[in-house]
Amino acid sequence: MPLDLHFGADDFLRVRFAISPLCETHEAVRTLRRTERHGYHRPWLRRLRETVAGLDLSPLWLFMPSPGYTPDFLGRPPDVPLAGFDEELARLRATDPAVARAEMAKSLACVPGAAGSARGRAALADPARAVRELADVTERAWHALLAPDWPRLRALLEAEIAYRSRQLADGGLKLLFADLHPRLAWSGDTLTVRTRTDFVQVQDLDGRGVLLLPSVFVWPDVVSGFDPPWQPTVIYPARGIGGLWSEPEAGPALVRLLGANRAAVLAALDTPATTTALAHRLGLAPSSVSAHLSVLRDAGLLASRRDGHQVRYERTPLGIALAAGGRSGG
Repeated sequence: MPLDLHFGADDFLRVRFAISPLCETHEAVRTLRRTERHGYHRPWLRRLRETVAGLDLSPLWLFMPSPGYTPDFLGRPPDVPLAGFDEELARLRATDPAVARAEMAKSLACVPGAAGSARGRAALADPARAVRELADVTERAWHALLAPDWPRLRALLEAEIAYRSRQLADGGLKLLFADLHPRLAWSGDTLTVRTRTDFVQVQDLDGRGVLLLPSVFVWPDVVSGFDPPWQPTVIYPARGIGGLWSEPEAGPALVRLLGANRAAVLAALDTPATTTALAHRLGLAPSSVSAHLSVLRDAGLLASRRDGHQVRYERTPLGIALAAGGRSGG
């Protein structure tokens, strides 16, 4: 059923993007149980099978009904474009117990009998303790499921935001929302989000604007909501997740031409990336990757652009053609 977000004049000025490792952790936890999300993530799921078997995620899953409401405080919208996990976890731990209790009660009401279960009763009786437990489980899930791969995930999410920001600059909200997700529709001053809920919702943004949060794990869903005082948020699938877990592979012809490591760097740049992200993905020293990037750029195969404090590299048309031909060549 749809969620209609009504924009006022001030809301058009408060559309922003962010990356949230905390929200990604919770979406990864959901993905473990939602088989419809498994398609792109089977290599990740296979690799972590034993790790997942040793994790007790039941305190989180209790508050992740499908469909249904997950407490907003678990993944409150970030205030900054890229918060660190520790910073977001500290905000979760600082949740007002009264807010936590009200939101947990709303979530438990989505599943018959959940509020009356032993774990449900305990959470409502001592919400401060429940917040601590949920934060502890979230921290364990982060370190087990996401932290080792976070540089790769962050690079993809940052590339997504860079792409969408250019769309917004080129064509405004109409162009942005026309291409963001099939379950999003823009008309007049209203963004309609078709969610998994079974009731119609309407929100006036009242100057709060909208936060757009790309996600690696939310596909094929789009998630939205967040009641006041939280900023309304749309969590949507990022581009490029189809190749997220595949290792870059340079064909033999490209290796003969450039050398193994330099060819691997060129092959890995299916999406723009930083030196650090490439080094992590390829298992090479950052200094070595930096040297290869400089040579490839000087040869006209790559272009670089500054994005805040970081420099991203992407293939030029010549680099794209060479990488494609090198993969097919023998």
